[in-house]
Amino acid sequence: MPTPAVSRRTVAKAAAAAGLAVLSGAGTATGRARAATRLGPRTLDVTVPSAALGRSAPVRLILPSGFDAGAARTYPVLYLLHGAHDDYTSWTRETDIEAFTEGRDLIVAMPDAGPTGIPSAWRGGPDYETFQLKEVPALLARDYRASGVRAVAGVSTGGYGAMAHAARHPGVFTAAASYSGVLDTAAPGVPAIVDAIVAREKLPPNSLWGHPLLNLLTWREFNPRARAEGLRGTALYVSQGSGLAGGSGDLLPEALESALWPSAHAFTDTLARLRIPATTHYYAGGAHDWPYWKREFTASWPILARALGVPE
Repeated sequence: MPTPAVSRRTVAKAAAAAGLAVLSGAGTATGRARAATRLGPRTLDVTVPSAALGRSAPVRLILPSGFDAGAARTYPVLYLLHGAHDDYTSWTRETDIEAFTEGRDLIVAMPDAGPTGIPSAWRGGPDYETFQLKEVPALLARDYRASGVRAVAGVSTGGYGAMAHAARHPGVFTAAASYSGVLDTAAPGVPAIVDAIVAREKLPPNSLWGHPLLNLLTWREFNPRARAEGLRGTALYVSQGSGLAGGSGDLLPEALESALWPSAHAFTDTLARLRIPATTHYYAGGAHDWPYWKREFTASWPILARALGVPE
């Protein structure tokens, strides 16, 4: 989760990019792109009117290198989910994902998940799960020749989203990867972390899944560990640092990484008990930050690439 300074920098950069870009395209139907902002030869931001959210929301796309030349070809999609207090621009801002995917014949989709980065159905509020799993894919299939082959990966609360989406909707994704994700929402200390994320964005308490005890069944419904059986047959990658012992020296990212360590182990222990294969990388030290997530994405790439059917 970036610091407030990073979030302000994110907003400033996004605004500058939007001011320099050229707007094109139009549509009014739910799920149909209202406008596309071209950011480069392969990268664009698409605004999607969403019934699930009750508003329009953005998704950043990186198209295949030969997209314009192959009018009849369809492409697999890699969904990359952002973390809390960040936005859909984070993957292109913090990584070299544009250069990394050059020549690999896939679409990269980075959808909005709101200020908390928790892509779930909120209690009486926006439904980011439906936005990411139905509305954005429908747009990509209709307007950008996306095939039905999909993989998903995410950082922090986006790591939660990757595993929750795949577990709650078996067969939708061929692979799922989590980097420092929130993988057991019932683990000691994790409900307090989730509540703190919601509170930091000045959203009402219990507005996500309700009270952790009074609404226990709802919390369980959206808990990746509780829904782990749904991951059978999906290629999985889970990475997590122990925090505190290493990293940048900034206590908060290291402490947060440490706090999520038991949650990740509880999740992968459940996978092992269910005999669901997963590639795991638990490492000493580290922090809840992009230098580690970039490394872990690279490590997980062969798994994602094989599942998508693209070159490693």
